[in-house]
Amino acid sequence: MQSEMRLIDLIVLVIYFVAMAAMGPIFARKNKTTDNYFLGGRSFPGWLIGLSMFATSISSITFVAYPGDAYKTAYLRFLLCLTLPLGIFIASKAFLPFYRRAKITSAFEYLEVRFGAGTRVYAATAFLVSQVTRLGLILYLVAILVQEMTGLRAEYCVLIGGIITSFYTVTGGIEAVVWTDFFQSFLLWFGGIAILVVVLLNIDGGLGTVISVAAADGKFMLGDLNKGGELVPAAWGFSLTEKTVLMMLVIGLNNWLTEYSSNQNVIQKYVATKNPKEAKQAIWICCLCSVPTWAFFMFLGTSLYVYFKLNPDPQALAMLHGTDGARADSIIPYFVVNKLPVGLSGLVIAGILAAAMSSLSSSINAISAVGIVDIYKRHLFKDRSEHHYIRAARGLSILASILMLGFAFFLLSATDKTLQDTATKITAILGGGLLGLYWLGFLTRRGDGRAVGAGIVCVLLFSTWVAVAEIMKIKIPFETYYTGLVGNLVLFFVAYVVASFIFKTKHDLTNLTVWTQTEEWKALDN
Repeated sequence: MQSEMRLIDLIVLVIYFVAMAAMGPIFARKNKTTDNYFLGGRSFPGWLIGLSMFATSISSITFVAYPGDAYKTAYLRFLLCLTLPLGIFIASKAFLPFYRRAKITSAFEYLEVRFGAGTRVYAATAFLVSQVTRLGLILYLVAILVQEMTGLRAEYCVLIGGIITSFYTVTGGIEAVVWTDFFQSFLLWFGGIAILVVVLLNIDGGLGTVISVAAADGKFMLGDLNKGGELVPAAWGFSLTEKTVLMMLVIGLNNWLTEYSSNQNVIQKYVATKNPKEAKQAIWICCLCSVPTWAFFMFLGTSLYVYFKLNPDPQALAMLHGTDGARADSIIPYFVVNKLPVGLSGLVIAGILAAAMSSLSSSINAISAVGIVDIYKRHLFKDRSEHHYIRAARGLSILASILMLGFAFFLLSATDKTLQDTATKITAILGGGLLGLYWLGFLTRRGDGRAVGAGIVCVLLFSTWVAVAEIMKIKIPFETYYTGLVGNLVLFFVAYVVASFIFKTKHDLTNLTVWTQTEEWKALDN
């Protein structure tokens, strides 16, 4: 693989990095309060927040791992994406309106009113752990790209991506995050389209050939590789021991409901809009942009499979079969560096970096918001000045960045499966039963801190067992993908049963569940 960066590509990337870094100081002067630092004064239009949410959802996991997964396997994991519209519809009716009406900053403020301070701290901590892990995974994928493009050691690549993103996020707050997301969303689209155009122009018959060859080889099937490395279709029905079509859809819906009920990245931007109408507009703009984009990047991986089948390449073949330590996730970086024209490759790489940096910046700011609002300001240092909390928020953003870098270094020794597979498993194990917690809170009249505490203990024991089994390669009676779903069910049912027979709810639940809303409370959506 090419080991030295071409000068014009280097110039393009330097310009991109400088432009993104400049966004931090531009918006820094506006951050006089935590409300401005985390929410931009709740004044953003829906279209801007929608594109920001979209850019955040299209991380380097999409830009690098989705094509890598389609290149190596087929479209089974794409089913996770197809349930986003249903997830958003349900969340917009059952969860999201509560956050705007209550004018919260953190998604976990609701949990304290509903279940008590301990539950809020648990949920905030579970979010912080899962987000730091996700940040490290995204940053690791960026490092793959930069390493293969420049020949730099992977450790240096991690530092380059992490430090630049952290700089504009720490200094500029949510406004820098949202506006960099806006520009990055167009850049990542351009990058993906440019790769596909070059691929199709270098295949006789273009799009028609890609579709016919891929279809003949089963690359569009809803399937995965079996233990023998053969691509086979997935079963359709219910199963806890294998990946099936139905279960992928269920897991996808579980993931999106979790995302739109308890993920601070989403909630924080949802409540940062001007009004409820703009907030709803934002989530549907995100949906309408995200689903086609995920499909596009899966198809891009399929197109690369056909390209390299018709234009054999030893390194691409090694990535397909996982030989000599090669990974399918490297196929996009390999193609960009070796097959794209000078200058264009620099722009495409900037698009890939944009996909990663938009997700990193949003998560760093969300981590800071949760850490300050739910823990630091609530329990450790009360009644301090806004200046104090702004400094603490920036300090926590820096700490999150350091932890992100540390986990990215750890992932340098990741497994030989595709990273979309790895990411799905990590998300499942670290879910913490949060969706089950919000189900209990919003959809029932049962439960208090004591009942929820019993559910939390059970779900932590369950998740720890699954994590140890995965690390030690011990067989468990269900597919690891389903850990998050099962964890949500464990927390919900344990807490519900305990609340029904032992610790019965006694406090006022007015406007805290879908069954106890007043007409005046509902009217706040208008």
